[in-house]
Amino acid sequence: MIQKLQSINKKDISNLGLGLMGMSEFYGSSDDAESIKTIHHALDKGINFLDTADMYGQGHNESLLNLAIQSWSGSREDIFICTKFGIQRSATDPKARAINGRPEYLKQACDASLKRLGIETIDLYYQHRVDPTVPIEETVGAMKELVDQGKVRYLGLSEASVNTISKALSVHPIAALQSEYSLWSRHLEAEILPFLESNGIRLVAYSPLGRGFLTGSIKDTRKLEENDFRRNNPRFQDKNLDQNLKLIQELESIANKLNLSAGQLALAWIISQKKGILPIPGTRKISRIDENFKASETKLDSITMDQLNTIFTPNKVAGFRYAEAVMKNLDL
Repeated sequence: MIQKLQSINKKDISNLGLGLMGMSEFYGSSDDAESIKTIHHALDKGINFLDTADMYGQGHNESLLNLAIQSWSGSREDIFICTKFGIQRSATDPKARAINGRPEYLKQACDASLKRLGIETIDLYYQHRVDPTVPIEETVGAMKELVDQGKVRYLGLSEASVNTISKALSVHPIAALQSEYSLWSRHLEAEILPFLESNGIRLVAYSPLGRGFLTGSIKDTRKLEENDFRRNNPRFQDKNLDQNLKLIQELESIANKLNLSAGQLALAWIISQKKGILPIPGTRKISRIDENFKASETKLDSITMDQLNTIFTPNKVAGFRYAEAVMKNLDL
């Protein structure tokens, strides 16, 4: 279960992480006590790569992780903590967003994250989104200062292009790129993945279960809570949903033959590629931790991999992965 992260060789990490975002917002209501129990269960299973960000719940998610760490029976040194800066939220409008990569801002953001997390050093610190108004060299230069000061161990980017990553590498090593990647989001395969492999950068795949869709549990978005952002996600709407459900039927068919759930098969597809991709599925439930853990230990044969690759070719997936306005801030 434990392996080394490419370019991150000072701490052992699991080959499956846990995304904490949904414990604070975006996917309907949540319960802090249940979330903390879920984090503890993940850690007890050996899943020690925990992913949060300052914008999740406007700081709530980092504070929640702090509570979980403080109440866990194990050691902080066994946990690999990842957080992000760069997406500013409005105190008056929960839906308002601004991208900020200015050096003075990120230093303040780092200090605030450290305080909320209750730790002295962030293991992996990402720029959450690329700020097109600030040269990446300036942003990464300021992030490097945080490493020099001992506030951060390793640097990462999120949803960045090859061009941006290349410029960042001229300033400081980049240990990881966090971007969306799953059976129905395979846009990284042509250019990004080969570049990461050749430069020893680990891909941390968020939404590896397609925001829950690849588990087969979402057939009708009207059953989702009113504040669940998937209600307005293009892939979950109208004809797009109908087309994507056909893909799920094929995924479930293969999964049943292998005595796996659809979600387990989707996760196993990522890990079985043997490219060192680290998926970070998010969940609020202990049962899902156990289900995902089994998937992390499942190796698929080449025939199954070929079947899945054929079913989920990019042209068969309907709809953008985000609303059009959000898509403009990706892959910069």
